[in-house]
Amino acid sequence: MTATMSISTESRGHALAINVSLLEGSRFAAQEFVRGKDAVTLPRDILARDDAGCRAAFRKSPMERATLRGLKRNAAVVIGDVGSADDIDVLTRSIGADEPFAHEHAMWALERPVAPE
Repeated sequence: MTATMSISTESRGHALAINVSLLEGSRFAAQEFVRGKDAVTLPRDILARDDAGCRAAFRKSPMERATLRGLKRNAAVVIGDVGSADDIDVLTRSIGADEPFAHEHAMWALERPVAPE
């Protein structure tokens, strides 16, 4: 079985589309935890997980090398950039977490203006 990934972009009036087919189980295929999630859902899920949960989600993938500290920081930044009022709860919970670096970025994200829905 194959997994297909499509990337489309437009720059300066030129469209680019790339289709990549990957064999199921390929080390380049999206992990189950990531598969099908958009740019807001994935950061929400990362912020909601503890260290053991993140390790389990990214086991046997290049993401396994990432630190929970860095993942949560990046997730808070993404939510601050593209999130909505629906993300206030997950950001507030991450402020109470033990990781000061993620705490700082969650505070920053909460201070960002919320886009109208």
